Amino acid sequence: MFINIKRFDTKESSVVSYEVDLVNPTLLEGLNYIKSKLDASLSYQAGCRSGVCGSCSMRVNGTEELACAYKLNDGDLIEPLKNLPVLRDLIVDMDKMMSYNLKAVAWSSENSENILVTQDNAEKNELQSDCILCGACFSACPVYEVNDAFIGPFALTRSWRYMSDVREQDKQEKMQAIQSNGIWDCTLCSECVPVCPQGIAPKQDISMLRAKAGIMGFMDPSFGGGMDFGGGFGSPSFDGTPDFNSF
Repeated sequence: MFINIKRFDTKESSVVSYEVDLVNPTLLEGLNYIKSKLDASLSYQAGCRSGVCGSCSMRVNGTEELACAYKLNDGDLIEPLKNLPVLRDLIVDMDKMMSYNLKAVAWSSENSENILVTQDNAEKNELQSDCILCGACFSACPVYEVNDAFIGPFALTRSWRYMSDVREQDKQEKMQAIQSNGIWDCTLCSECVPVCPQGIAPKQDISMLRAKAGIMGFMDPSFGGGMDFGGGFGSPSFDGTPDFNSF
C-alpha cells in the first residue's frame, strides 16, 4: 500500500508518498518500516506502542489518531497535529498546550482538604484523570482559528477534574482563572469529543464548568448573565439533565 506523509522542515512542507510492504499494519508500524527501510530522515515520536502514553498522536485524513492504534489504509494522508508549532515532520511542540494548565490553575491546591474520598467521590472525576496528554482535543478545536489565547479543551477538562474534587478548597480561584479565554469562548461544537482515545468528553466538562460558574455568581460576558448549558453536554450517555450533585 501507499501512504502519504506531509513532511515539514524549517522552511517548507511537502507531501511525500511511500510504499509500505506490510500486511495490515498499524500506522506506527508503517512509520517504523519507512524509517528503517526507506527514509531514515523521517521524524515522528512514539513511546509505549499500546495507546497509553499519547506521544504518537497525529492526524490521519484530517482526524486525530494514535499511530500505535490506527490501522493503515492505502492512500492515507498523515499530518502532524494542528494548532501546535511543528518542529519537524510529524513532531509538534506541546509546550503551548501544556502552558494552558498554568493559566487554568489546573492542579490540586496546597490547601486541599485531607478528607476521606469515597468511591462515589472518586467516580466523579475518574474519567478526566485518564487523560494521556496526547493533544488530540487541542488539535481538533476550531476556536484556535480565531482565538489563539483560548485555554482549550485539554486544560478545561483538567480544570473540571479539580473543580469536582471534594478535597479542593480553592474553587473560586480556579473558576476565576477560566473566565477570560476560557469556558465562555468554547463554541460547544463537540469536535474534541470523538477524537479522545480515552473517551473523555471535554465539551461535557466545559458545560459543567459553565453551570458551576453560574452557581458561583460568574456570568458569560458576551450575554451578561446566567448559566449557559450550551444545548447539550457532549457525552453520548448524557440525558440532558445537569448533575448538580457533582458540584
